[in-house]
Amino acid sequence: MDERSATKRHAAPARYERDLYGWATEQAALLRAGRIAEADAPNIAEELDDVGSEQYDKLESALRLILLHLLKWDHQPERRTRSWWASISVQRNHVRRLLRKNPGLKPHVKTATADAYEDARIEAAAQTRIAPRKFPAQCPYAFDEIMARSIEWPV
Repeated sequence: MDERSATKRHAAPARYERDLYGWATEQAALLRAGRIAEADAPNIAEELDDVGSEQYDKLESALRLILLHLLKWDHQPERRTRSWWASISVQRNHVRRLLRKNPGLKPHVKTATADAYEDARIEAAAQTRIAPRKFPAQCPYAFDEIMARSIEWPV
């Protein structure tokens, strides 16, 4: 059991573990009423951490999809599709919106890109049937290129 699970299980296991929604609305009501001392602070803190982690995961996921399709675009130009173009375009929009709504993620873009590339490389190898060693071990694209490189719609 990790430290986070131990915290959640010991702080207020009954309501928190069996009815997260009910617990969350109850905690929100206590905080709005100024009844801070009655709130389940350790689990509220854990949930807030989880919210931040979810936003990071969304960023990493969108970057992974962009990188996957950029790798396929670059390594299989003869197989380029409108679907790859659309995926790159849509996920770029997701990244822009995520960073606009969550400016605190900006310092984590480099790490998210590296993490995303690690998975995108594996997926690109599997989907293209190109040996993984043929793809660079480290992400070959700068963030600006990931977000703005011109990708022409295939004819």
